[in-house]
Amino acid sequence: MRVSTTKVDAMHAVVSAIMERKVLWLLAVVPVLLVLAPIMPEASSLLFILSVLAIVPLAALLSLATGQVAARTGHAIGGLLNATLGNLTGLIIGLAALRAGEYLLVKASLAGAIVANTLFMTGAAFLLGGVKHQVLSFNNASTRLQMGLLFPAAFALMAPSALAGMDSQALPQSLSLTIAIILLVSYGFSLVFTLGTHAKEFAACSGGETGEHIWPVPAGVIVLLGTTVALALVSEIFVGSLAGASASLGLTPAFAGFIVVAIAGATADMTAAFGAARDNRLDLSLAISFGSSTRIALFVAPVLVLLSYALGPEPMSLQFWPGAIVMIFIAALAATLATASGHAAWFTGLLMLMIYAAFGATLFILPPAH
Repeated sequence: MRVSTTKVDAMHAVVSAIMERKVLWLLAVVPVLLVLAPIMPEASSLLFILSVLAIVPLAALLSLATGQVAARTGHAIGGLLNATLGNLTGLIIGLAALRAGEYLLVKASLAGAIVANTLFMTGAAFLLGGVKHQVLSFNNASTRLQMGLLFPAAFALMAPSALAGMDSQALPQSLSLTIAIILLVSYGFSLVFTLGTHAKEFAACSGGETGEHIWPVPAGVIVLLGTTVALALVSEIFVGSLAGASASLGLTPAFAGFIVVAIAGATADMTAAFGAARDNRLDLSLAISFGSSTRIALFVAPVLVLLSYALGPEPMSLQFWPGAIVMIFIAALAATLATASGHAAWFTGLLMLMIYAAFGATLFILPPAH
C-alpha cells in the first residue's frame, strides 16, 4: 500500500510540474508527429514544422528531469549531471544528422548553438530584464571568468578551420580527431575548475530547474530516459523531413541548423535565463548562456566527431565554413564588450539581437556552399 501511494505521489508531482509550465503543453504534438510520420512521409513541410514544435517541449522536459535528478543527488554529482546533460538535446539531434550524413546540418547546429547562446540569449535577457529594470547590474568578475572559459573554447574549436581556410586547404581528418581529443580533455579539466577548485564562483549555474515539486529519483530517471527516446525519434523525423522542407520552405541545412535547431534546442535554457533577467539576476542569466556555449565547444562538438566514426557514413571533420567562424568571433566579441562594465540596459540587448537577426538574414539569403 505504501509503495502504491509513493508511486501515485511521484506521478502527481510529475504531472503537476508539467501542467505548471505552458511550454510543456506542446508535448501533445509529439504523439501526433509520431503517428503522422509513417502515414504521411511525403508531407515533409508539415513533418518538419511539427518536429520543431515537438523538440521545444522535449528539450524543456529534458532540462526539467535533469534538474530534478540533480537536485536529489548532491552538489558534486548534481553539478556533473547538469554539466554533462545540459546540452543533450543538441547532441541527440546531432547524432540523428550524423547517421543521415547531414554534416553541414551538424556543423551549423554547433556553430549556431554557440552564437544563439552567446548573442541571442544574452541580448534577449538584457532586453527583457531592461524593460522591467532601468539598469541591470551583475558581477563583473564572475562574468569575466565565464568569458575566460568561452573565448578559448570557441576559438580552439574554430581556429584550425580558419587557418586551413587561409591556406585554401582542407582540414586533415587526423587533425580534427586530435582537436576533438584535446577539447574533451579540456572539458574534463573545466569540470574540475567549475565544480571543484572554483565551485563558489560558479554556484549560480550549478543547479538545474526543479520548481516547487521535487520528484523521487526513480521518477526523474524514468522521465529522463523516456524523453531521451522520444527526442531521438523526433530528431530522426526532423532530419528526414529537412530535404523536402528545404525545397518547399526555402530552408537550407545551414539555416535550419544555425537558427532553428539552435533556438529550439536551447528553449529550456532560454526560459531560465529570461526569467532570471526579469528578476534582475543577470549573473544567473549570463552563467546559463556562456556556460552552455562552452559545453557545446568543449563537449558536444568533439563527441560528435568521435561518434561519427561509428555512426556516420564517413568521419566528420571540424572544418567550418568561413562565415561560421566570423559569426562566432563577432558574437563572442559583442558579448565581451556588452558585459565589460558590469551594467546593461534594454537597448544593449536590442543591439545584440539586431546582430543575430543580421546573421540569420545572411544565412537565409546567402547560404554556404556544401
